[in-house]
Amino acid sequence: MSSVIYLDNNATTQIDPEVLEAMMPWLRGGYGNPSSAYSLGREAAKALDQARTGVAALAGCHVDEFLFTSCGTESINTAIQSALALDPDKRHIVTSAVEHSATIKLCEYLARRGYEITWLPVDRSGQLDLARLEASIRSDTAIVSLLWANNETGVLFPVQEIAAIAQKKKCLLHIDAVQAFGKMPLALEGAGVHFMSFSGHKIYAPKGVGGLYVNRRVKFTPLLRGSQENARRGGTQNVASIVGFGKAAEIALQHLGTDSIKSLRDTLESQLESAIPGATVNGDRNNRLPNTTNISFEGVESEGALILLDEKGVSCSAGSACSSGSVHPSHVLKAMGLSNDQARASLRFSIGRFTTAEDIQKAGQIIPAITLPHLF
Repeated sequence: MSSVIYLDNNATTQIDPEVLEAMMPWLRGGYGNPSSAYSLGREAAKALDQARTGVAALAGCHVDEFLFTSCGTESINTAIQSALALDPDKRHIVTSAVEHSATIKLCEYLARRGYEITWLPVDRSGQLDLARLEASIRSDTAIVSLLWANNETGVLFPVQEIAAIAQKKKCLLHIDAVQAFGKMPLALEGAGVHFMSFSGHKIYAPKGVGGLYVNRRVKFTPLLRGSQENARRGGTQNVASIVGFGKAAEIALQHLGTDSIKSLRDTLESQLESAIPGATVNGDRNNRLPNTTNISFEGVESEGALILLDEKGVSCSAGSACSSGSVHPSHVLKAMGLSNDQARASLRFSIGRFTTAEDIQKAGQIIPAITLPHLF
């Protein structure tokens, strides 16, 4: 595993060694149920409180506004369905054509059950038309649900402006911040966002733990009924993973604002654009995550390129990890106006905290050898 050049950190990250160390006591002796009154349970409950403080600090919200879930997908589903439960007469949802599959699949399901979905288009850079967003919000709109950072291109939606529109239209707003969390500063206090979704395994915590911000002024209906998480999410908490999530958030907060990852991303882009004729970066190059680049390589079939790159020890993707088995071109790139061939010729590279300059140098040599059409 040490020889792998891992450039797919938007799909998942490795567990930070400090995170694993923090988790280990709760996988061994700290097995108490945090809802139990005896000492083992009280110790587990205290660990949950500490972890909640850590993730709330990274999210920029009050501790009592953050609840733990099993993943980003659960958080997204919970937020949207809570909004729908608030007023059964509101059966309209506004989202975009470039959302993560967790949002898209839920909205498609709801559409089959009579809800009306407005799918906002994006331009060639992957950005929304904010005037069109405002015009799409109606009196029967239950919620606007949009991502902050696109998982395939890294393109950032202007959340501050979106929140201002939602406030003006008096509409609930959910932001999918799974990719943004830990990569850029967040400040939810007074931001005008009602729900925000997070995931642990994108910030070097384990898979199987996520979070949901619920503005304390918003009425909330749980997706999973029970007494845990202050009756907002039923099910015994995954203490070890939550502790890991909290530790990962503390570490991420320390690294916010550093430019090392962006520098590595820019170096890789520069190498590939110089070495490969026709290489084109997809999406807004200014308003995007510092770690992500999505590049089309003229004349290359991405699925085949992925196999060859894997054989050379380079891990990347052709889009979202949740659709890696799909033979269809990326819905994100298609929505941005790329042709089927262009979308199928695209690869996503996402840098992480453990990516080294040597990794980038080697990748900058391996990728051209695989993707240059005359060598493919």
